[in-house]
Amino acid sequence: MIKKSLTVAGRELVIETGMLAKQASGSVVIKYGDTVALVTATANKDEGEDRGFFPLMVEYREKYYASGRIPGGFFKREARPSEKEIIASRLTDRPLRPLFPDGFNAETQVMITLLSYDGENHGDILGTIGASVALLISDIPWNGPVAAVRVGRIDGDFVTNPTVEQLEVSDMEIIISGTSDSIVMVEGESDFISEEDFLSSIQYGHEVIKDIIKLQEELADECGLPKRSIVEKEVNLELHKKIDSIIEGKISGFNKPKDKHSRYEDIRLFINDVVQGLIDEYPDDSRQIKSYIDQKISEDLRSQTLHKGLRADGRDTKTVRDIDILTSLLPRAHGSAVFTRGETQALATLTLGNKKDEQMIDNIEGLSYKKYMLHYNFPPYSVGEARMRFSLSRREVGHGNLAERAVGKVLPDFDDFPYTIRMVSEVLESNGSSSMATVCSSVLALMDGGVPIKAPVAGVAMGLIMEDKDNYAILTDILGTEDHLGDMDFKVAGTKDGITAIQMDLKIDGLPIDIMTKALQQAKEARLHILSKMEEALPKHRSNLSEYAPKVYQGMIPIDRIGEFIGPGGKNIKALCEEYECEINIEDSGQCIIMGVDAGKMEKALDVVNSYSLVPEVGDIFDAEVVKTLDFGAFVKVAPGKEGLVHISEIALERVNKVEDHLKVGQKVKVKLVKIDDQGRAGYSIKALLKKEQNA
Repeated sequence: MIKKSLTVAGRELVIETGMLAKQASGSVVIKYGDTVALVTATANKDEGEDRGFFPLMVEYREKYYASGRIPGGFFKREARPSEKEIIASRLTDRPLRPLFPDGFNAETQVMITLLSYDGENHGDILGTIGASVALLISDIPWNGPVAAVRVGRIDGDFVTNPTVEQLEVSDMEIIISGTSDSIVMVEGESDFISEEDFLSSIQYGHEVIKDIIKLQEELADECGLPKRSIVEKEVNLELHKKIDSIIEGKISGFNKPKDKHSRYEDIRLFINDVVQGLIDEYPDDSRQIKSYIDQKISEDLRSQTLHKGLRADGRDTKTVRDIDILTSLLPRAHGSAVFTRGETQALATLTLGNKKDEQMIDNIEGLSYKKYMLHYNFPPYSVGEARMRFSLSRREVGHGNLAERAVGKVLPDFDDFPYTIRMVSEVLESNGSSSMATVCSSVLALMDGGVPIKAPVAGVAMGLIMEDKDNYAILTDILGTEDHLGDMDFKVAGTKDGITAIQMDLKIDGLPIDIMTKALQQAKEARLHILSKMEEALPKHRSNLSEYAPKVYQGMIPIDRIGEFIGPGGKNIKALCEEYECEINIEDSGQCIIMGVDAGKMEKALDVVNSYSLVPEVGDIFDAEVVKTLDFGAFVKVAPGKEGLVHISEIALERVNKVEDHLKVGQKVKVKLVKIDDQGRAGYSIKALLKKEQNA
């Protein structure tokens, strides 16, 4: 076994290899605190066919035994990956994928298994570091290494790999992956930090990344295997020359401004014509013909953008596409909005619920409940396709998580707005950055539904076409075509005051900081423009909630009386809910939240709740219920747990010989508190109120 270690943020990062999973192409055990992950990298021995994409599979899985837990539910074993695991898988996949060399097409799988979790140190960044080491020491061709680090900020100071507890007080959480020279992936959220502070966090994290990469290289020097040779695909130069002669002078026309459908259809028909003309002579090369023509069209568009500043839809590099906004589209949703930017369109809906609508999450950290959800759906028709949908895609999980982080920062505190909030974004059209359209439409739907958000949020996707560090073009509000042929997808969401969420993916080896600085500034200009358009459409949130949204009342119950309020087996609270047609939830703190549709009945339920906190004072008048009669008087209840005696002499103006002649159990009467004795016993009077009426 070979072992290397490094101190990172006061904790030892340990990488070991040579003991576990030795039949994988590369395997390591990586430890940080008591969090331990086994990471393996394996590639099939056959060359594999060129599918147009690299067949990389990254699986991050957390085992419940890692934290000494047994899975909940009926099936006591880990099932399909959770959203958290899918997001962690993507965080590793994205920095690894661009670094595989062209020509290597063997199916490759990286498996990250979290074996131990200490409740402090996250496993996701260990997965990325471990995957890099496993690939580095294996025979799999790969142009790494990379490393990942999580950066937080507490009281203005950056913190490396903040613990779970530290993240609760951190105003940012940014995961950065990079090589020793540059950044390759960024993902995170923040509480309205400036672009300058964000860049500082990147530079801070990159210094730690460099140290971790040195550790990986030291390990690889001792045990790394020779890399497999890559058999370069033979290029049919004769075929390429024939294609060039056919398409010469015809390519640039496809990159003139036009809508997405027309552009793609013209290209499809043109390529089919070329293939039909060559198919008899080259019957086995139709795929190569299509790929070559696509490549030439992309190269021409890159050249036009770089050297002439011309984009596929005719915009310059900084212009945001036309924006159209429609709110209150759906009559029964609690809020709705359609945000259209160019040929990208997202319909967002708001649904408000109560505590029982919270999402229960069962994972290695234990049971938790989520009060806010944003779900992103990307149906095939949004890109003009028809295909089977089997399950939620990783794209939908990742894009939804990014939008959820961006919008979540401006939601009101639960104490001020005690609703469970579910947002759903249906992407109706997609031609560039549907996730950022989701951010905008979701914020508008919240405002349309009357949710008092702290500030509107907008998002924009930036692109990059780069020839070298001196010749590049940063593109605002990229199209799907520019995402495909470009070198960067950089999404930034935030308010006027700062960034709330960010995500960057590179298709090149890295991005210099100075180019990232310019991209952030250009993104800010675009974000402010989009926010101004949103403000024109909906200057502020509606003053009232939808008539179909549940209404909320809040009260407090003394902690020592919670059990009494609930009753044995929930008897009392169930009866209250049934009587007043509402839902009542009580927290351990005594906070009581009442939800329902009938405001009148809810107010009565609230009166009952508030009565548990009642402290009667002499002179107070109450609506009471007779609960017991005796020879010397009757006991009345003025509130739950608040009873007192109406002495026989205080029942009526005239002399009372028998209590039952005037009062029956269950009878409702008005009483006045006339005394509280030394033992805290309350004395009530009906006669005092009758005298007052008589005198009046």
